[in-house]
Amino acid sequence: MKHEATRPTAAQLAWQDMELGMFIHWSPTTYFTESGYDNLATPLKEIDPKMLDTDQWVKVARFMGARYIVIVAKHMEGFCIWQTQTTEYSIQNTPWRDGKGDILKDLSESCRKYGIHLGVYLSPADKHFGARTGGKCETPDKQKEYECMYREQLTELLTRYGQMVEVWFDGSNDMELGDILKQHAPDAMVFQSRYATIRWVGNEEGIATYPAWNAVQKKDAETGVATNRHGTPEGDVWMPLECDARIRAAWFWKPDNETTLKSVDQLMQMYYRSVGNGAVLLLNHTPDRTGLIPEADVQRAAEFGAEIQRRFGYPLKETPGSGESVELVFDRPEVVDHVVIMEEIAFGERIRAYTVEGLLESGEWKVLCRGTAVGHKRIEPFAPARVSKIRLTCTKYTEYPLIRKLAAFCCNAILPETNREISTSSIKIGEWGSEIYYRKGWSRGAELEYDITDLIDDAGQFEIKFIQVYGEHGFEASVSVWIDGLEYPQYVEPGNQDLTYHLFFPGIEKDIRIKATMKGIGGSDCNGEVYLTRVR
Repeated sequence: MKHEATRPTAAQLAWQDMELGMFIHWSPTTYFTESGYDNLATPLKEIDPKMLDTDQWVKVARFMGARYIVIVAKHMEGFCIWQTQTTEYSIQNTPWRDGKGDILKDLSESCRKYGIHLGVYLSPADKHFGARTGGKCETPDKQKEYECMYREQLTELLTRYGQMVEVWFDGSNDMELGDILKQHAPDAMVFQSRYATIRWVGNEEGIATYPAWNAVQKKDAETGVATNRHGTPEGDVWMPLECDARIRAAWFWKPDNETTLKSVDQLMQMYYRSVGNGAVLLLNHTPDRTGLIPEADVQRAAEFGAEIQRRFGYPLKETPGSGESVELVFDRPEVVDHVVIMEEIAFGERIRAYTVEGLLESGEWKVLCRGTAVGHKRIEPFAPARVSKIRLTCTKYTEYPLIRKLAAFCCNAILPETNREISTSSIKIGEWGSEIYYRKGWSRGAELEYDITDLIDDAGQFEIKFIQVYGEHGFEASVSVWIDGLEYPQYVEPGNQDLTYHLFFPGIEKDIRIKATMKGIGGSDCNGEVYLTRVR
């Protein structure tokens, strides 16, 4: 296969290497007694976080293993947490430190002290001013006034507090800001808007549904709101994924939501399906009304970071490599249950399909896992096997494969499995989980799409199988085949087993996609994987 791989910038490459970040949400909503976001009813005189300690926030990030923080400097209600000259609706009109406090100043100093990168979220929406999603105002005069104010706010944030690693424009942004970004934050990652350099994954569950390709088509990149579903191995713009998620049920602290604090197991599942699928995870923390992150959350962050380190901090062995095949040779047979594969993405995402095998003590090679996308990082769990060698074979690629790392681990922590029946020749082409319940209408039927063009190298028959990996609730699935944008119902029929379909392809085509309609039965607790197998 010949294809010039799209490549990241140096700044994108450095950002992807951080892998894990911490989001911080604190605003008048923290003091709002009702559910939802503040409606501008909270008096500023009630906002006095007497114990606020940004050193504590940054230490929590370090406990978790995060390498950067994105702080909500202004949420959609319009309240500014820094000493701004643009509005009276800010921290300077609260009792905290007699109106002279500056949360962003404190945080920037704490980040420098502890070696954590800093980013800012500046909402384009502003209820206090009257700006809607994207910064849209009702009249041209109000629009002009708001754009002037917003540009000054952004300039303040990018010039007073040191270099920013990321700038968030939640809900996208229609204002002209390119000159400010170019002058004051040329290497910052930009989330949404026409200046975007990274993509929102498309859900708030911290999940990048596999395969999570790094590139998109230029026309999709230019919208500023491309998500995981726009990813394609043939894309011509590098735009990696960021997965934002909440450690509690809500983005802001509430007195009644401590019971929603996610468990370590839930956070690790999120980690596998974000970082483990090549994306970056941005996990939110919620300082309370005292200004501190609650102790239970501090402890959970430390437990999460410790579990990541326990599983992946010490490989049994690792190696770089290149070419179709890369091997790890152990000094003696080892029990292995995970591999981590990383491409040298500085030269693009080249692998389109791979197989990992282990050499058993019997002298036979056993297939441990198969997949398509690798990208920055692919974490593959599998049933434990005692092996003397691990072999990665790139079975499909566009250019000469460059492997940054192939590492083997014994984590003793395989994700739960239920009724999993997978052929050794099967390739995992996708997965699903709770994110489609929340964002795509799981209970009504959600459509997922898989590009299998690179996996069909000859005419023949194939089988696609949907396997529930874990969860209490069931699901239904139906499949359609699309070739070059047209549906071909004659190329698919139900298989002999439930949730299995036979596919028929009379030849190689330019664009072959599988569209699967998934529907949950009884609830959202349902996660699974999709496999494609050639039938001889």
